[in-house]
Amino acid sequence: MIRLPRAGGGVHAYEPRTEPLALATAGALTSRTVFSAAHVVADPYADTTPDSPPGSAGGTPTAVDWDATLAFRRHLWSHGLGVAEAMDTAQRGMGLDWTAAAELIRRSAAEAKAVGGRIACGVGTDQLTGPADLVAVRKAYEEQLALVEETGSQAVLMASRALAAAADGPDDYLDLYGHLLRQASEPVVLHWLGPMFDPALEGYWGSADLDAATETFLDVIAAHPDKVDGIKVSLLDARREVELRRRLPEGVRCYTGDDFHYPELIAGDEQGFSHALLGIFDPLAPLAAEAVRTLDTGDVAGFRAILDPTVDLSRHLFQAPTRYYKTGVVLLAWLAGHQEHFTMVGGLQSARSLPHLARAYELADGLGLFPDPALAESRMRSLLTVHGVPQ
Repeated sequence: MIRLPRAGGGVHAYEPRTEPLALATAGALTSRTVFSAAHVVADPYADTTPDSPPGSAGGTPTAVDWDATLAFRRHLWSHGLGVAEAMDTAQRGMGLDWTAAAELIRRSAAEAKAVGGRIACGVGTDQLTGPADLVAVRKAYEEQLALVEETGSQAVLMASRALAAAADGPDDYLDLYGHLLRQASEPVVLHWLGPMFDPALEGYWGSADLDAATETFLDVIAAHPDKVDGIKVSLLDARREVELRRRLPEGVRCYTGDDFHYPELIAGDEQGFSHALLGIFDPLAPLAAEAVRTLDTGDVAGFRAILDPTVDLSRHLFQAPTRYYKTGVVLLAWLAGHQEHFTMVGGLQSARSLPHLARAYELADGLGLFPDPALAESRMRSLLTVHGVPQ
């Protein structure tokens, strides 16, 4: 029995599971392309403060524990998932700067080649640390695109805070993205990240009106369909995603980034389905892979039976302010034994309350996500104790 704090005060007793969920042997996923946006493991010995340069210690990108970070990527690949590297889940723009992100991309790409894992890497403009004009934004994107392509990874063109600030309207997006797509050597994934994940991206694609923004987004794709492998949509709006994917040119995929509605979007309907590029598939990797392997057999009901019960956990981790979902993701990685500490780059482990973390533990344990439930319970007890909840 473990005593868990409640939101609003008080504690309640919870009886943890004694056995993990039994899952089938891992295998390749065939009916859907599935990426997990992976978190980074911080170096707990790095002497940093919240005022230190993001992602750095002593001027070098040593605030990341590279061995543990790469080991977690091998865990994802072992279950048949691809890795979406240096994305929002890796604290891009929230503790991880471009210097550290570039090193992460190089190391992960090399590891992917070594083990035969699929990888896509985020291309952004976060080396820009102050106001920038459109020329500077373009050059920043070009620098990052060149690095990702040099590693042999697929590029994900991420939404840019600098572009959102510099653009005067839809034409600036059409011009800049058109330039980048013409330059790309291989088809890329276009990423539309909503303001619930990053408030600085309000009005992306030139309008705060989502209908108008959608039209600009589709215009970019229609002008260069041969250079767009797919789109990654993170708006937490299932209806809009379904409508958008039905309008995509033939051969352009939709990768859902909707951490609230992913089972129904991946399952799809008579007119199509979404592939996946999801932060929630970081903690859910074994269960997500099991669900997709079930879907591979044509068993949609079985797929939903496995994945639907995970939505409560995902909605909890991604509750507003959504951008702090990484804290719960890293907590679960620690409890599951994928890393030896609950420390995050930039001190972001403090971004969620103790009751929030306790509920995340309870929901994850109820799903059987922890390979060693006793270890997870012991670690959760230690966290609660040090925060003043006696056990």
